[in-house]
Amino acid sequence: MSQVSRSRTNRRQPDPNDPLWTDMWYLNRADSSDSHGQKKMDHNVKEAWDLGYTGKGIVVTILDDGLERTHPDILPNYDPRASYDVNDRDDDPMPRYEYSDENRHGTRCAGEVAAIFNNSLCIVGIAYNANIGGIRMLDGDVTDAVEAASLGHNSDYVDIYSASWGPDDDGRTVDGPAKLTKNAFERGIREGRGGRGSVFIWASGNGGKDADSCNCDGYTNSIYTLSISSATENGNIPWYSEACSSTLATTYSSGATGEKMIVTTDLHHACTSMHTGTSASAPLAAGIVALALEANPSLTWRDLQHIVIRTAKPIHLRAGDWVTNGVGKNVSHSFGYGLMDAGAMVRLARNWTNVLPQRRCRQHYPSRFKAIPHGNRLQLQLYTDGCANSPDENVAYLEHVQAIITLKAPKRGDIQIYLTSPAGTKSTLLTKRARDTSRAGFTDWAFMTTHNWGEKSAGLWTLEIDNAGWDDAELVKWDLVMYGTDSETTETGALRTAPLTARSIHDARRAGSAPSDSAHLLPALLLLLTTAFVRHFQ
Repeated sequence: MSQVSRSRTNRRQPDPNDPLWTDMWYLNRADSSDSHGQKKMDHNVKEAWDLGYTGKGIVVTILDDGLERTHPDILPNYDPRASYDVNDRDDDPMPRYEYSDENRHGTRCAGEVAAIFNNSLCIVGIAYNANIGGIRMLDGDVTDAVEAASLGHNSDYVDIYSASWGPDDDGRTVDGPAKLTKNAFERGIREGRGGRGSVFIWASGNGGKDADSCNCDGYTNSIYTLSISSATENGNIPWYSEACSSTLATTYSSGATGEKMIVTTDLHHACTSMHTGTSASAPLAAGIVALALEANPSLTWRDLQHIVIRTAKPIHLRAGDWVTNGVGKNVSHSFGYGLMDAGAMVRLARNWTNVLPQRRCRQHYPSRFKAIPHGNRLQLQLYTDGCANSPDENVAYLEHVQAIITLKAPKRGDIQIYLTSPAGTKSTLLTKRARDTSRAGFTDWAFMTTHNWGEKSAGLWTLEIDNAGWDDAELVKWDLVMYGTDSETTETGALRTAPLTARSIHDARRAGSAPSDSAHLLPALLLLLTTAFVRHFQ
């Protein structure tokens, strides 16, 4: 009996009719090749869309200079519950209009996230069915209270906060959240989203031309933020980009003259093809994270960082500092773990098991007041067992690591700091900053690295401080703070080896995870190593 051939096609979503879709190279060029025949990279958003994820049910708010909520490419997704005017203390986030259109930043960022699909207007947002709100908070005095109110707005309703701002990117400033803002971050990750934790996405900074370091920015340097850097269309480091060990991943943005920029919505119901800098990168990340959250709304703030690290792509990104860390992950100070991949994120998110509760282990270096002669290096070594004898503090497998440092220096910009893990992964915590002539040094500044993610904590840690100045400096004190879990996290989430108890079920409901009742056993030798060793190098 003869068979009749029937037409069958993949049920892929057709390209939208939005007029600037063809200019959205960072979303739609994966099917093309460069002049060398190499496949071009994009954020693989179309795969996530084809899987049915468009941001529906996820709430994103833009912390910025306002949001033109009446823009026809934004209005259908505008969410007043995710919006507020902190500057004028009212419910309307509309920007203040002036001749220069300076307050366009927030509207541009919002379009990247949630502009409407297939409406013959402007562009398509990555999470084009997400709810989008705006917090107007930059068009006035930006105080600690203003920042805290913005970060904490309706935190049980808003899923993702996207911020493309921070301290001055001038190569000389060291600044971060003050008391109220710190409390807002901590309350957000503890109580936001029903206990799963608010997701804070932050642009890593645009101070590259002044050799700034994003580890001197206490917002991008925070364990609570998902810090995003930029890459040009050709995979290069942009001229404005800041390199640091706290950057988690990268999205595309503008580059040098002749390289393409980001297209998005603009003031006066207009469109623009000139959105630039890491300001444009953070909202792209927010849109991608919204897709992953739709795929699995139970993800915690830490789950999302795990998923970003496991799915980011280092290929196509050109930097001279790519290394392989102790668990085989490629990581760079310029690009973090690589380019965010929306399709890979939603696929992993769907099958992800929530990570175990976060543990924190703090180890004090026993000696204080170590001189750092000019033109010399101070090297300090510290053994740790990851607080193995304290079940509530035991960190066997690492996530974030901090070196909390108090240091005196006649010129702060002459100081360079490095931290090497027991696995041999070396993080640059601070580079020289020629413009930083401050004599203030650092006081309990938490330099953070993500480069040890997944490594074991136990063993010898090495802190190195170079003094390139003409006068002596002094390390007053330093602490090693390790965050992570007492059991290993697999490629699909937590590996559970013990039954849930009543207490662990309660913890799981609050944190989206369940603890193991067995601690990781460390070699007995490490339990005996409690001394620290100091070496000075000329």
